[in-house]
Amino acid sequence: MTQKLLKAEIHCHIEGAAPPSLSRRQAEKYGIDVSDVIQGDSYVWRDFADFIRCYDRIASLFRKEEDYAVLTETYLLDLAEIGTIYSEIIVSPDHGDRIGLGADAYLAGITDGILSARSKTGIEARIIVTGERHFGPERVIAAADYAARSHNPLVTGFNMAGEERMGRVADYARAFDIARDAGLGLTIHAGEVCGASSVRDALDLVRPSRIGHGVRSIEDPELLRRLSVEGIVLEVCPGSNIALKVFAGFAQHPLPHLMAAGIRVCINSDDPPFFNTSLQREYDLAATELGMTRSQIDAMTRTALEAAFVDEETRTSLLTRFDAHLAGNDDAHVS
Repeated sequence: MTQKLLKAEIHCHIEGAAPPSLSRRQAEKYGIDVSDVIQGDSYVWRDFADFIRCYDRIASLFRKEEDYAVLTETYLLDLAEIGTIYSEIIVSPDHGDRIGLGADAYLAGITDGILSARSKTGIEARIIVTGERHFGPERVIAAADYAARSHNPLVTGFNMAGEERMGRVADYARAFDIARDAGLGLTIHAGEVCGASSVRDALDLVRPSRIGHGVRSIEDPELLRRLSVEGIVLEVCPGSNIALKVFAGFAQHPLPHLMAAGIRVCINSDDPPFFNTSLQREYDLAATELGMTRSQIDAMTRTALEAAFVDEETRTSLLTRFDAHLAGNDDAHVS
């Protein structure tokens, strides 16, 4: 449906991008039984809490620097094959420490994967360091400290993910102050499992330029107006939202209504194989299930590039490439 469109993605968790086939190979490499979380070509989980458990089990299969290089390169090569020119990968150095690899080696492997994919395809990618909310404020603050002193030019943003129902946003605000002072772009998961109030708290206390998900904002008309006026970008992941039962089906998904309300939105895959999706499928769903036009889909890609955590020279280069493609592909409808 949308194979010929250039694409961009600014919300994908690196461990969540591992295809089951690669995870099986990793499990064999380390002699781990994963029959409880992988069946056939699919990951198996029941609800959000069980998804987190499944995610952590799969993440534990990547243990060495070279494992992360392969994982990152594999995902980016797949993206490049469908016409993706830019990707932001959400990573957790805290996870690198927990598995005994160490944050530096963890980040080095991801960096190697990015550079290798770029040399082969030209795809640009950046790293968003994330703190995992369910491990508590101290660990999220430590992740921000690490991001602030990483001196890795590919680390350009800071995020908080994990169990949205744990703790108050205020408990984690210091982490975002540290990241902001270091010049990192700010985004935060909110308005997914929890309602519109979580988005308001994020705007008030974190002051991000982007919100991960944010789709529950649709419940509050005043919040919608605020998002529009402030130009906040929502990193929307429709397939993820349906898989996690945030909405009953695509007919209830608010992406078209968010765009109609003047809110800046873009399409992302989140943890694609866990939700039986891909970035290509997300673009297809926008056209087929959500009824969005070619121009609307292209507008969301432009939004992703405009909101990307990159230097202005890189942003200009990406937008120039995107505009040149549009100029040569001006069909009126997605096909």
